[in-house]
Amino acid sequence: MNILILTGRFGMGHWAAAQSLRQQLLRRFPDAAVAVEDFPAYVMPNASGTLYRFFHLMVTHGNHLFNTYYKITSRGHADAHPPLEGLFLDKLAELLEKYRPDAVIATHPLCAQIVSRLKEEAADQENCILDLPLITCITDISSHPEWINRNTDCYLAPSPEVKRSLEEKGIPSARICVTGIPVGEEFRSLAERKTLRDNGKWGGQTELLVMGGGLGLLPTEDTFYEALHRIPNAHITIITGHNEKLLRRLAGRWENIQVLGYVDRVWEYLQKADMMISKPGGITLFESIYAQVPVYSWPPTLCQECNNARWIVEQGIGWVADRQDCAEEIRELLTDKLRLARAAACMAKVRQQLESEALIRLMAVIAGSQGVAA
Repeated sequence: MNILILTGRFGMGHWAAAQSLRQQLLRRFPDAAVAVEDFPAYVMPNASGTLYRFFHLMVTHGNHLFNTYYKITSRGHADAHPPLEGLFLDKLAELLEKYRPDAVIATHPLCAQIVSRLKEEAADQENCILDLPLITCITDISSHPEWINRNTDCYLAPSPEVKRSLEEKGIPSARICVTGIPVGEEFRSLAERKTLRDNGKWGGQTELLVMGGGLGLLPTEDTFYEALHRIPNAHITIITGHNEKLLRRLAGRWENIQVLGYVDRVWEYLQKADMMISKPGGITLFESIYAQVPVYSWPPTLCQECNNARWIVEQGIGWVADRQDCAEEIRELLTDKLRLARAAACMAKVRQQLESEALIRLMAVIAGSQGVAA
C-alpha cells in the first residue's frame, strides 16, 4: 500500500498532523509506504519560504487581515478555486506520477482542494485519477467550507460536533470518521503513565507548563512571571520556542521557574504537568487531551483559535483567559485540585468518543471498499 500525505507549513499544526498520521499508519500497517510532502514547497521551491514567512507575519502582527479573509470565505461555498490553481494542478499531476499512490491524505485545505479539482478534471477525461481516494484530515475544531470538496472520499473529523456540522452541510455520515486531530505516539500513551505518576501526588508540588508555540508568543511583562513565581508550592516550566530574546530575559531569574527555548520532546514536560497554558491550536489541544492535562488558553486571536477555545469551554476540559494579564486566575486554578481533576476527567470522556479503529476503516477506503461504514 502506497500513501501520499500532502501538507503545508502554514503554522506547524498541519505539518505535525501529517507526521503523526504517517507514524500511526506505519505502526499499524508496517508494510505500507507512507510519504509526506510539503506541497507548496514542491510547487514553488524558490518562493515557499517567502510565502510561509509572510503567513507567519500576517497571523502574528496582522491577524485582523487573516480573520477578515477567514470570515469572508466561511460564508462561501465548498469546492472553492484556490489561487494559482493551474500551476498547482500541473505540479500535483507530476507528484502523483512520481509517487503513484494508492491514496492521498490532505492535512491542509489547499491540498484537499487541488486533489479534488484534479479528480474532477480526470472525470471529464475518463482518467484513472478519478478513482484515487482522497482523505481530508481536518486540523481545527471547524467545518469551514475550505475543508469541504465534492471529490473527498473520507473526512477525519476532530470531534463529534464537527461530524454533525459536516453532516448538516451534506456530507454522508458514512464518509466521516471521528478521529480527533492526529498526535504523535509519544502523546497517545501519556495518560496511562501520568496516572501512575499522579497516584498519591496531590499533596506534593504542582507542575505548570507554559508554552508559547514555535514563535514563543508569551506575555512580555515581568509582572506576569513574578506573579507565577509567587504561586505557592508550584514549579513552572516555560517553553519559549524560537523566541531567544525572551529566553535570555527570563532564564535563571526565579528558583521555581525553569525556562527553556525550543524543545522537540514536549511530551516529557507534558507528562509532568498538572495544567498547561498555551494558545488553543488544534494539535496542542489534542496533545493535552491524550495526556489528560487541563488547558488554560491564552485569549484567542485567530478565528479558528476562537472555535477551538469555545470547544474547550463547552467540553469542560479547560478554561480561556479574557486578557493576557491572567496570573491571578492561573493561581486559583492551579491550587484547586478538584477543578483540575474534573477537567482531566472530561478529557478522558472526549478521548473515549474517538474511533479507536478509525485507521482500519480508513485503509478499507484506500483498498476500494464502498464508503467507510463498518
